[in-house]
Amino acid sequence: MNPTDPGVLVEARDLSFGYGSRRILDGLSFSVPRGKVTALMGASGGGKTTVLRLIGGQVKPQQGQLLFDGENVATLDRDGMYRIRRRMGMLFQFGALFTDLSVFDNVAFPLREHSGLPESLVRDIVLMKLNAVGLRGARDLMPGEISGGMARRVALARAIALDPDLIMYDEPFAGLDPISLGTAAQLIRRLNDTLGITSIVVSHDLEETFRIADRVIILGNGKIAAQGTPDEVRHSEDPLVRQFVNALPEGPVHFHYPGVSVAEDFSGGFQK
Repeated sequence: MNPTDPGVLVEARDLSFGYGSRRILDGLSFSVPRGKVTALMGASGGGKTTVLRLIGGQVKPQQGQLLFDGENVATLDRDGMYRIRRRMGMLFQFGALFTDLSVFDNVAFPLREHSGLPESLVRDIVLMKLNAVGLRGARDLMPGEISGGMARRVALARAIALDPDLIMYDEPFAGLDPISLGTAAQLIRRLNDTLGITSIVVSHDLEETFRIADRVIILGNGKIAAQGTPDEVRHSEDPLVRQFVNALPEGPVHFHYPGVSVAEDFSGGFQK
């Protein structure tokens, strides 16, 4: 195996994965540079969240390798998997906060589970992380008492609680109003630069994601349609990338799911 570039934290090599007979990813090769924000984009169902699951070891590739800091994630034993997962933070879509825990206790949860730190130090760390996302004053509120945008910021404070090397964001802007969306985007960029971490952002919000990303990877039909700087991707001549970037209704991504013709389907009446 070729050594991993020290400037790369995550690397996919000829990566393939599918569910049953349906191939989701087909021979993907890409790298995620350390200390940068990498956006993973493409049409719905293109395998973006699957890539995050492969990085976290929830699923294993059927072909190829997924390397985290030079280690093949699929070959790690249980202890090795827990070791690398402690170096990862995850912001799930819509936050996924524990509804029966306060804001404070949500952020404290990973510290209490994994750090073994005394409660006095846990308190200081939680307040620092909440202050970083502007919500130190909301520490005693319950998830049901805060807005969707605030919940996303609490989830981000929880994701950085253990000072991870990598944070993965799964649709961090979904369902947010313009103000909350802009705040979340700026927060991702600022925390990435201030903490010196690496970020992977899965998003469909083109404008905000291109604004904060250093590198963009566009997935299409199980492969990489384009990768490069936001400006390079925006000017790609690939038909799928052009359709995605310009929000065109017609192109390689079709409106109708593949099937028999309308005439053939209706010729048999209501018989199956």
